[in-house]
Amino acid sequence: MTDDYPRTLMELERRFATEEACAAYLAGLRWPQGFCCPACDGADAWRTSRGLWSCRGCGRQTSVTAGTIFGDSNLPLRLWFRAIWQVVTQKDGASALGLQRVLGLGSYRTAWSLLHKLRRAMVRPDRDRLLGVVEVDETYLGAPESGKSGRQPGAKTLVVAAVECVGTRQLGRIRLRQVRAANAQQLQAFVTDTVAAGATVKTDDWAGYRGLADQGYDHRPVPMRVSPATGEAVLPRVHLVFSLLKRWLLSTHQGAVRHSHLDYYLDEFTFRFNRRKSASRGKLFYRLLQHAVEIAPHPYWTLRGGKTAEPHQAVVT
Repeated sequence: MTDDYPRTLMELERRFATEEACAAYLAGLRWPQGFCCPACDGADAWRTSRGLWSCRGCGRQTSVTAGTIFGDSNLPLRLWFRAIWQVVTQKDGASALGLQRVLGLGSYRTAWSLLHKLRRAMVRPDRDRLLGVVEVDETYLGAPESGKSGRQPGAKTLVVAAVECVGTRQLGRIRLRQVRAANAQQLQAFVTDTVAAGATVKTDDWAGYRGLADQGYDHRPVPMRVSPATGEAVLPRVHLVFSLLKRWLLSTHQGAVRHSHLDYYLDEFTFRFNRRKSASRGKLFYRLLQHAVEIAPHPYWTLRGGKTAEPHQAVVT
C-alpha cells in the first residue's frame, strides 16, 4: 500500500468523498495484513451497520479510529483528511488561524487542537537513529538576557540538534529536542536516544559532551575558543539547521511558542526537514496518516498541559 495515496487535491476530493472511503483507507493502514482484534488477536471479523469490526472469536466490536489520534475526535474523517493534506502541502507549515479559515472550522480552538494532534503524529514511535558522521550542538531560542552569558540557564529555551553529514556539504536527517540544561545528563541522553552506537559524533569541547566515547561513539570534539563565525564553520550543518529553524518559527508562528509546546513544533520541523526532498506531497499525506493510526488519542486538556499555569513564551530572535 506504500504507493496507494492521492497525488493531487482533486484526486483527494474524489477518492475520499465519503466517511466510508476514509475509514476503509485507515483500516488498510492500521491493519495492513488484515483485521486483528485488539482483544484476542483474532483475524475473522464482519462489518456492522455502524461500520464497526465485530470479531467472530470474542465478539468485541472495534472502530478503526479507536486507540488512534482520531479516537477522541467528533470531527468527520473527511475533514481530518483535508486538514492533513493542507498541512503537508504547505511548504512552511500551517497555522491554526490559517487552517480554520481554509477548512471553515467554527472555532480557533478546534483548529489549534487538530494541528497539535497532528504534530504528535509526526514522530514515528520506532524511528531509526542517525548513522555515520553526526554533528551535535545546542542553541538558545529567546531574546538576550541581561546578566546571562554562554550556557547559563534563564528564561530562554535551550534546544539541542543532531545532523547527519552526507558527503562533503550535504545534510541528512536531523533530530531536535528541548533540554533543561547543557549538562552531561541531558546532552548525552539526547545523543544516545537519537544517534546509533558506533557513529562518529562531532561536537565542540563543552564538558557536557565528555564521556560520549565511553557510550560507544567515535567522539571528535572540536576546540571552540574561537569567534562565533569560526564556530559555525567548524560545525556548519548543525548551525545551518538552527538558522532554518529560527527562520521557520519566526515566519510561520511569529516567533512565539510556549515552552510546553515547543517539542511538538520541533517534531513538525523535523518531519518536514527530513522529507524536504520528497517529490510527492501525497507521500507525506500517506506517511502522516500512517503515523496517526499508531498514536494514542490526545484529549484537548492534555494538549493544553492540564490545569497548569500559562508558561512563558520562547520568543525567537
